[in-house]
Amino acid sequence: MITYKIENNLSPTEFRDVLIKSTLGERRPIDDMNRIIDMVKNADLIITARHNNQLVGVSRSVTDVVYCTYLSDLAVDEAYQKQGIGKELIRLTKQETPKATLILLAAPDAVNYYPHIGMTQIDVCFLLKDLNDLK
Repeated sequence: MITYKIENNLSPTEFRDVLIKSTLGERRPIDDMNRIIDMVKNADLIITARHNNQLVGVSRSVTDVVYCTYLSDLAVDEAYQKQGIGKELIRLTKQETPKATLILLAAPDAVNYYPHIGMTQIDVCFLLKDLNDLK
C-alpha cells in the first residue's frame, strides 16, 4: 500500500535517492549535495509517496498558492512506475493549491505521459540558465 503525505522536512538524501531511482537524476545536480539540500529546504510544498516507509515518489513544488504552482520535480522510482503514483502526486499537489495553475516541464521521456492524464501541453516556455546569456 502506498501512503502519501506532505513532508516539507524531507531528508535530502532520500530525495536524492529517489531522483536517481526515477532517472530524473540524469537532469538534476545529484553530485552536488549542497544544491540538493537547498532544493529541499527552499521548496514550498513537498508531497511524498512511500511504500513500507521507503520513499518511492516525490512531488516538489514552488508556489504562491493562489496563482501558480511550479511542480519542479515529479519523481517515481522506476520499480514503482505505471501504478498511478505520479498521477496521484500531481492530484495531491493541485489539491493543496486549488486556485493556482499547476505548471511543469516534462522530462523528454515523459512528454507523452502528461496529456494522457489530462494536462494541456503548451509551446510557450522559455529558459534562461545563465545570466550571461541575457542580451
